[in-house]
Amino acid sequence: MDEVQQEFLEIVAQVKTHLEFRRALGVSFVETTAAGSRQAAVQPAAPTMEKIPLSQSIGLAAVREELGDCIRCKLHKGRKNIVFGEGDPNAALVFVGEGPGQEEDLQGRPFVGAAGQLLTDIIVKGMQLKREDVYICNIVKCRPPGNRNPDPDEVEACEPFLIKQLRAINPQIIIGLGNVAVKTLLKTKEGITSLRGNWKTYQGIPLIPTFHPAYLLRTPSDKKLVWDDIKKVIAEMKKLRDENEP
Repeated sequence: MDEVQQEFLEIVAQVKTHLEFRRALGVSFVETTAAGSRQAAVQPAAPTMEKIPLSQSIGLAAVREELGDCIRCKLHKGRKNIVFGEGDPNAALVFVGEGPGQEEDLQGRPFVGAAGQLLTDIIVKGMQLKREDVYICNIVKCRPPGNRNPDPDEVEACEPFLIKQLRAINPQIIIGLGNVAVKTLLKTKEGITSLRGNWKTYQGIPLIPTFHPAYLLRTPSDKKLVWDDIKKVIAEMKKLRDENEP
C-alpha cells in the first residue's frame, strides 16, 4: 500500500468516527462548505488575549503544590483522591465541571466515568481534538458524598484554586458544564437551561455554558442542544485561528 492510499484510508476513518459521533448526538445531516472555501478544521489557536500579569499568576504545578493534601472543607473526610485536573497546561480550551464522581475519586482524574466518556467523545469525535490538548477540571477537587451538589462553603474553599488554575492556563475559551460550574464561574443565579448556548465572559475570557455530560446520560434528547453549543465553540476557535494566520 503506497502513502497516498494510506492517507486516504486514514481520512476515511476520521470521517467515519466523526459521523458516528454526530449520530450518537442525534444529528442526521452533515454541514457542507462551498467549493473552494476554507475548511473549518479546528485546532487550538495561538493566544490572542492579553495575558494576565505574571504577578497575579503562578504555574499549575505551583497551584497543585499550594493545594497540598487539602483539608480546607469537609469533603476531605470522604475522599480517596484529590482530583486536581489534567490536560495541556497551555490549553486554548478548558472544560470546567462540577466535581468528581466515584470513578474520578478512585482514579484521581477528572471525567473518567460514563459522563467522562461522553465528554471525551465530544472532544475527540466531535471537535476533532485530542483530550490531552485541552484542560479539564472541576469547581471542587474532592467528591461530594453521593455525588450531591457541592455546598456553598465547599465551593468557597475550593474556588481560589480554580481561579489560579484558570489564570495559569489563560485559555482562549472556557466551556462551563452544568449548573454548579456555570453559576460559580459567572456569579449568577440564572439556571443552565436559559444560559446554555449564550456567550458570556469569565475575567475577559469567552465562556459558553452547556449541559453537563451526566445530564445528557439522563436526558439524551438534549444532546442536539449540546452539539449546537459545541459548534459555536468550533466556529469561534476557527475564527481565532484564522485571525492569527500570517
